[in-house]
Amino acid sequence: MALIQQPVQGSSSLCANEIIQSSHCFSRHVTSVSVMHTTCSTESPKERKDRKSSGLISTKHQVDPKRELSRILRTDAAVKSIERKANSEKYNTLWPKAVLEALDDAVKENRWQSALKIFSLLRKQHWYEPRCKTYTKLFKLLGNCKQPEQASLLFELLLSEGLKPTIDVYTSLISVYGKCSLLEKAFATLEYMKSASDCTPDVFTFTVLISCCCKLARFDLVNRVLLEMSYLGVRCSTVTYNTILDGYGKAGLFEEMENVLADMIEDGDSLPDVFTLNSIIGSYGNGGNIRKMESWYNRFQLMGVEPDITTFNVLILSFGKAGMYKKMSSVMDYMEKRFFSPTVVTYNIVIETFGKAGRIEKMEDVFRKMKYRGVKPNSITYCSLVDAYSKAGLVGKIDSVLRQVVNSDVVLDTVFFNCIINAYGEAGDLATMKELYIQMEERKCKPDKITFATMVKTYAAHGIFDAVRELEKQMISTCESSGKKRLMG
Repeated sequence: MALIQQPVQGSSSLCANEIIQSSHCFSRHVTSVSVMHTTCSTESPKERKDRKSSGLISTKHQVDPKRELSRILRTDAAVKSIERKANSEKYNTLWPKAVLEALDDAVKENRWQSALKIFSLLRKQHWYEPRCKTYTKLFKLLGNCKQPEQASLLFELLLSEGLKPTIDVYTSLISVYGKCSLLEKAFATLEYMKSASDCTPDVFTFTVLISCCCKLARFDLVNRVLLEMSYLGVRCSTVTYNTILDGYGKAGLFEEMENVLADMIEDGDSLPDVFTLNSIIGSYGNGGNIRKMESWYNRFQLMGVEPDITTFNVLILSFGKAGMYKKMSSVMDYMEKRFFSPTVVTYNIVIETFGKAGRIEKMEDVFRKMKYRGVKPNSITYCSLVDAYSKAGLVGKIDSVLRQVVNSDVVLDTVFFNCIINAYGEAGDLATMKELYIQMEERKCKPDKITFATMVKTYAAHGIFDAVRELEKQMISTCESSGKKRLMG
């Protein structure tokens, strides 16, 4: 095919699975940023008004009033009120919808302490009936929040309520221990599960356990699980194979990865799919082996596995990291011919690639094309632009990016503010850097260690040590406050 003709070796830094999971893979990780402490509450209304019209980022939140009102009503009435009642013994006739929605909100927001309090209140209601589904939901939350001790206690509570654990319950508990690097407990749970009647582990249970082993690079245990599956007559699914392939690929064990792929093809029942394709070429692209990446891309096409948008994003990223800009452009052209519309992730990859290479004009051309085609830039897009302009010493261009942000409804985050603060700090514009930090707080974007480190470095370089000391105090205060909030849920 015309897309890939001449294999050339190069380098790449991101894998295909990271692209498909989240566009955050292309966000900026600014390593040198610092901040000055400023008390916002002492400003007069006039000073605030002047700053809002000064061309910096507006501090006015752009939200839908009806949506905001709905959120407030649901959160305040169904969550805060419910949590407040959770410590009382007298509330046992609450409205079911309010309690269940409060529990769902706590789970979605990963507030495990609040979720457990609400669950305790739920159990006191006269209409409460123990359900394994509720416990499974809480186990998943505790796994995300790395709380294995709480999961163990919750499992004991489940048993005390007379519930018979389901496959989903055991699987989610195994996942908790696996995510917390407690593989011994995960395997012990599997054995406990096998001893229970009518609760034989299925392929999903084993796949979850394999995934945990792969993330910890315990491939010896992966083989142990595969032997166990074979003994019990549980066959690998396509997802199981893909999980193992992805683990070997990320670990750079390419020979083992290809052996598993050969087993997958020979199996006959669990054939490779587009996720297999993306994992294989992403692993080789990330490892800088462009020749292998191209070879496997063509082989998968002969197998009848069609690429998707993620496939092309992986190819573009890999060619870009290797400095093979013509091939990167050829993939974009091929996408158009095949009627694949580039997404914001696609454009972010290309913009970042040209920006890092210092090819500002090409970067700007891609950005203009992105907007012309109606693809909405996001925070990552603007981070890439700011970083490129900063490295090129084009401070005026950074001002232009800020004006565009002001006129957009893009959701800004801490990463963006770190990037922009670093850019003005590098340019020596301490006043704007300070102003952006103020607006960062007003936009409810919490400064992190990178924010403080960048500003401390900047002020220290200019000999403003009073500001450095104030920032260090604020950094300690912020870290302590965050720690207390985590403990309180």
